[in-house]
Amino acid sequence: MLTINNLVKVYPTGKEALSGVDLTVSEPQVVAIIGSSGAGKSTLIRCINRLVEPTSGSIVLDDTDVTALSRRGLRRARRRMGMIFQEYNLVERLTVMENVLSGRLGYVGFWRAYLRNYPPEDIAAAFELLERVGIAGYEDTRADALSGGQRQRVGIARALMQRPDLLLVDEPTASLDPKTSRQIMRLLCELAHERGTPALVNIHDVALARTYADRIVGLHDGKVAFDGPADALNHEVLTDIYGEEDWSTTLADAEDGAGKPDRRLHDEVEHEAAAG
Repeated sequence: MLTINNLVKVYPTGKEALSGVDLTVSEPQVVAIIGSSGAGKSTLIRCINRLVEPTSGSIVLDDTDVTALSRRGLRRARRRMGMIFQEYNLVERLTVMENVLSGRLGYVGFWRAYLRNYPPEDIAAAFELLERVGIAGYEDTRADALSGGQRQRVGIARALMQRPDLLLVDEPTASLDPKTSRQIMRLLCELAHERGTPALVNIHDVALARTYADRIVGLHDGKVAFDGPADALNHEVLTDIYGEEDWSTTLADAEDGAGKPDRRLHDEVEHEAAAG
């Protein structure tokens, strides 16, 4: 599905953010990208859809070499890659429904988009997604009236409205409290598995990554230091990725969260809404 070969990114300052990264995602799975600040996590995610232009290497999604595309071809390819941002990237003055439907902008004509005249099937799909991510009833609420967790759910629904072949998720829990972070990470993984959509999730929280992801890729100084199943993330591996440290608490936190049954988040979301 996704093949990255010898990916290099050197910024104009001379900083080499990625140093020959190789990565293949050949099945629907959630891949957590972890590593220290500056290790290249966000750069990797953003090179895939060319929000950051790679210096060299190739990125192939199915049979499309993304790095070789023209501007028009890139616009078409980006429709297949749903992006979920740390900062939510919602249009604050628009309603929840308008933000979610913006995920279809690449598929409807200019005037239909300008007039917000979306096909009935798109509107029905948006209502279904709002129900699934736990914010049914908020469709007419402005984005700037939502909590952080609710905004992130809108961002998830918007990305899924693209019906993407790949989800790219950049620090989805960085601005959220611990409980909401767990809810959002659990929801992302549930949706990725339900829809058979591979997801690459750049995340700082090692315990969340180990608890919810199927596979973990650890970056160190722009190179892959680890690539394996989440349960293989042990003290030695964490030391290779981050450096020497006592990782017992981090690993214990992950063990505490592992094995808990996934379930719909409606009750949790209602509690969040009531809290503010």
